[in-house]
Amino acid sequence: MRIGIIGAGQLGQMLGFAARAHGYTCLFLDPSAKPPAARIGPVIQARFDDRVALAVLADKCDVLTYEFENVPVDALADVADLVPIYPPLDALRQAQDRLSEKQLFTALHIPIPEYRAIDSSDDLHDAAAAIGLPLVLKTRRLGYDGKGQFVLRSTGQVDEAWQDLGAKDLIAEQWVEFDYEASVIGVRSISGDIVTYCLTRNEHADGILRISRAPVEDAGLTEQANAHIRRLLRHLDYVGVLALELFVTGDRLLANEFAPRVHNSGHWTIEGAETSQFSNHVMAVAGAQPGPTGNRGHAGMVNLISHLPNAARQLTAGSLHDYGKTPRPGRKLGHITVVADSAAARDRLIDEICDSVTKSSSQAGTAT
Repeated sequence: MRIGIIGAGQLGQMLGFAARAHGYTCLFLDPSAKPPAARIGPVIQARFDDRVALAVLADKCDVLTYEFENVPVDALADVADLVPIYPPLDALRQAQDRLSEKQLFTALHIPIPEYRAIDSSDDLHDAAAAIGLPLVLKTRRLGYDGKGQFVLRSTGQVDEAWQDLGAKDLIAEQWVEFDYEASVIGVRSISGDIVTYCLTRNEHADGILRISRAPVEDAGLTEQANAHIRRLLRHLDYVGVLALELFVTGDRLLANEFAPRVHNSGHWTIEGAETSQFSNHVMAVAGAQPGPTGNRGHAGMVNLISHLPNAARQLTAGSLHDYGKTPRPGRKLGHITVVADSAAARDRLIDEICDSVTKSSSQAGTAT
């Protein structure tokens, strides 16, 4: 089985490692000269919308997949008759537009914060009056890791926010006073079999995921999360891994967004689950059945952002995943995973990593 992966960043790299373990070969497409996944297989160096390069990739592979959700849908549609593409293009299309995404959640009865489509500064004034302040103004497309967002705290900021985000195609969302952020990851095979991973608790700073902890030991929240993601997977006739990001407010979950791909909050599954999200994704797109997703213990993941200190290579506990990327501010360079027999032991390991490696503090008392 030859798998073509669009994008050769760290997610492509980890998909490549998983594919190799299953005896599959990978070919990548990426505009970068030396992307992380080049360690795993050959890379066609071309733009993601290069239709000639995509046709070459399709010709050389049995199936195509992608590692991020900003792949041009129209360019992929041109090669859809040449080779199967998973996850399906409709899922990719809806994930690329926050308005379509909110409408999908509403149609599937998945609770979300209140929102308004914003096409003018008058719309933004109206949204502020209807939803209340503060509210979060976002670009409908191309935002990730906190980019393309503006927190509107007063009506005096309307013009600034409108111009700052490009003065078009925006969405205003209710500010949610959540208890914490969480995510659930599910996998669906070509034949329709679904497995899900446990609910994971996530901590962000500056819009970037810093720490994940699994599992969230709350049966009610887990039941809601599983129901939501299964509904999404079935409705989209999905194949592969999908991640649903959520706000936890008391005993309720509110959907934030979904990612039609493997997800940063699932990196702990490499050591902490019976089958990693990466293995399950490549098996799903290759036509195999998903593997078991049970936990191997209480797992955690710490992202390494902007620089990768020498202390990360001198760990006495935990597993370092170095993406081989050149350091720069805000860039994800690697992550460290830990697995322990209890939530308290896991959190102690995370605290040690934050003290000795990232020089940041984790949120104390977060065992869930």
